[in-house]
Amino acid sequence: MSPDMAPDKLGQLILSVGTEQFGETLQDWLDAVCVFDNIGILAFFQGRPPRVFYTHARTSRVFDRIDSQYVGGAYLLDPFFGLHQSKAPAGLYRLSDVAPDQFQRNEYFKSYYRNTTLTDELAFFCSPAPGVSITVCIGRDETTGSRFSTKDREGATRIAPVVNALVCRNWGDLRSEENTTPPDVAGDLRQRLEQDKGIALSGRQSEVALLVLKGHSSISIGLTLGISPQTVKVIRKQLYKKCQISSQGELYYLIAPYLSGQSD
Repeated sequence: MSPDMAPDKLGQLILSVGTEQFGETLQDWLDAVCVFDNIGILAFFQGRPPRVFYTHARTSRVFDRIDSQYVGGAYLLDPFFGLHQSKAPAGLYRLSDVAPDQFQRNEYFKSYYRNTTLTDELAFFCSPAPGVSITVCIGRDETTGSRFSTKDREGATRIAPVVNALVCRNWGDLRSEENTTPPDVAGDLRQRLEQDKGIALSGRQSEVALLVLKGHSSISIGLTLGISPQTVKVIRKQLYKKCQISSQGELYYLIAPYLSGQSD
């Protein structure tokens, strides 16, 4: 789309605030100022699964399992959900900049993310209300097989305040649960594993388990929890022994059903 159409598209977007056409008109304007293959708009909340507002892609694989696998629990391992958990400031974020150091080696990446064919993602991120965050993700996938250039990112950064302001205005009435205290994912996991599998993890072991699944190395886990990498390795060894497993892949398939709220 020609950049000359951008002002008209922006005007249409402003007029669409508060209507069902907002997602589509946002895509139309972004098409005039950015180059991307797909777009997804979703909201994160405290204590309940995310809500998908809008998706569009030229290849169906990108969002093929977003409602079943991603919303069902895989989102808990998504680096962009991590922005919500950490109450990151509004802005533009690149997946590779916020992902853990071993993200591309973890099972979430291998079993879910790789199948989307995504090669790069930029997320416009804002929080229109307490306990609520919205991401407008534009991505590159197998359609072009390319990544965003420095120029692409700089352009997206310049328009991020406009995107986020309009998103906040459009979805400003969203509310999280009355109790906006972040859910204790590690604690819930620990409780359910003991109830269903008889696996009694310590609090630290359950924390390490989640960080491993998110793609953190022992060094990164140590920095996150304020302990030494050697201590992390000891905890990880104890974790695997209690779960009677020997790999990250086995850990993922043991825990994934509990992330999705479904267990045997």
